[in-house]
Amino acid sequence: MNSTPAVSLAALKTPYYLLDEAAIVANMQIIARLCELSGAKALLALKCFATWGVFDVMEPYLHGTTSSSLNEVRLGYETFGNNSADNNNNVNNQDKKETHAYSVAYSAGEIDEVLSYADKIIFNSISQLNAFKGQAAAKNIPVGLRLNPKTSNSSFIIADPARPFSRLGEHDKDKIAAVLGDITGVMIHNNCENDSFEAFSASLADIEDRFGDVLAHLEWVSLGGGIHFIAPDYPLEKLADRLKGFSEKYGVQVYLEPGEASIHGAGSLVTTVLDTMHNEKNLAVVDASIEAHMLDLLIYRESAPIASINGEFMAIAPVNKDQVDDAIDNTIIYGRSCLAGDIFGEYILPSNLQIGDKIAFGNAAGYTMVKKNWFNGVNMPAIVIRRLDGSIDIQREFDYQDYKASLS
Repeated sequence: MNSTPAVSLAALKTPYYLLDEAAIVANMQIIARLCELSGAKALLALKCFATWGVFDVMEPYLHGTTSSSLNEVRLGYETFGNNSADNNNNVNNQDKKETHAYSVAYSAGEIDEVLSYADKIIFNSISQLNAFKGQAAAKNIPVGLRLNPKTSNSSFIIADPARPFSRLGEHDKDKIAAVLGDITGVMIHNNCENDSFEAFSASLADIEDRFGDVLAHLEWVSLGGGIHFIAPDYPLEKLADRLKGFSEKYGVQVYLEPGEASIHGAGSLVTTVLDTMHNEKNLAVVDASIEAHMLDLLIYRESAPIASINGEFMAIAPVNKDQVDDAIDNTIIYGRSCLAGDIFGEYILPSNLQIGDKIAFGNAAGYTMVKKNWFNGVNMPAIVIRRLDGSIDIQREFDYQDYKASLS
């Protein structure tokens, strides 16, 4: 009998993303509890996390996937739960996972393929709705429209859907009312890492004030993602009551689209120190890059927490950049790309780093693997999964041929 040799993390070549199925399931259980209490349905937001190698442990807890492009809706259809090719002949309609399609703008050349995978399609604008509602109706696909309440819970202008001159959704209630006969639901996504129930509830009340007449004519409402309800101190029961009350008031099925909430704390980027230097502060260079492998750190000008050093759990938060100008004993950890600002963060460490030390950066699941790129030709991290039974699977490795094939 053949068996797969056991894989040891210590023997793996860095860099690699490490996903922990047990941590994912812990998040899933919170999501499932919220759905049980509220009656809401939860869809994995593939724009945040699309590593389908762990979908098997997510499927029992979620109701499907939601997408932002043709590629994502196809991936959700092919890989998530009962929509997958292997299970498609044995689907109980009550258990079938949903595949929601959304895009800021669809092209005429892709809409028919999108509809071949979708259970619902959400258009970003009335213009897109009018252009493609006929094809959706011909395939009996329920149609939705994105609404923009022109308010949000977002700390970052780059991620704020209600920013000035936003293209994300329709806000004119009269124009929306004129197309109510063409839609069965709406999507309203105006949260970003919102960990305040009070802020969410107030925002939902504002949505009700603005669009209550519209909501009363619908069958379903997606409230998007960006609600950080998996935090240990988040009042989950209050959120469930609020969602249930909203659902009952308007007679709608509520959908949530957890992305970060699905995989928060479940992934790390494991790296090796390649060099150390000193330039008024301690410096270290690792074999990964924020621009290539944790791009959101660069986009949002944030730093990565350290999860472990040489396998020892550390939980070291980066120091406040405004308070470290004179802290000469701190260590700045750089990525290996040529970008001067390729910085994972500045840290107070128990000892100086040495060449060969392994550093695992935390919160490296959401918006990382979906954004990774080949900048500078830096080695692409492998994708490694720690299964529920503790075994280690190398899900995917990348090499020069992958780099070459990504170009022309």
